[in-house]
Amino acid sequence: MPLRESLLLYAVTDRAWLGGRTLEACVEQAIAGGATFVQLREKHACDDEFLELARALKPLCAAAGVPFVINDNIDIAIAVDADGVHVGQDDLACEAARQLLGPDKIVGVSAATLEQALAAEAAGADYLGVGALIPTSTKTDAADVSLDELQLICSSVGIPAVGIGGLNAQTIPQFAGCGLAGAAVVSAIFASDDCRTASAELRTICERTFQ
Repeated sequence: MPLRESLLLYAVTDRAWLGGRTLEACVEQAIAGGATFVQLREKHACDDEFLELARALKPLCAAAGVPFVINDNIDIAIAVDADGVHVGQDDLACEAARQLLGPDKIVGVSAATLEQALAAEAAGADYLGVGALIPTSTKTDAADVSLDELQLICSSVGIPAVGIGGLNAQTIPQFAGCGLAGAAVVSAIFASDDCRTASAELRTICERTFQ
């Protein structure tokens, strides 16, 4: 599947929402429901725990043909042969990731301004994560991106962009026509009692909104 199409429903993990369920089970359900991309995001896990989770999720994603990337930790991405990484706005993060991972892996970069988006593209990013589009407790450090800025970013770069920040079944439709390839969601999947059903609903909404 082309990268742009695989960004349609981009699931970003957060174990804080699982309520005793395993991340492996919830990701499996999310993929079964229609998630097209998975990012393992573990801001508070030690490296050993992060690595264990990555090893558990990689085969699930591979079996379903769903790209699997690691948030920020390039060493773990290499250790589990993940499909790539997603990095933030560290000055050298994108260049370093590309150097270490090589040309065939996916490198995504967070961007909140046109300047950041253009710099990421120039540095070799494959896609952008643009946000936060709507204020959210999940990414308290993210700058808010206006609708105008979002449209400007999408129309100014040649790589696909996925929106993130406060996106759920109610908010995704307002971004129709903005040029996004898809929606990155966290709690809209993982806080749900049924990750499969939530993903199926979100997949339908994303297809209606972005395709």
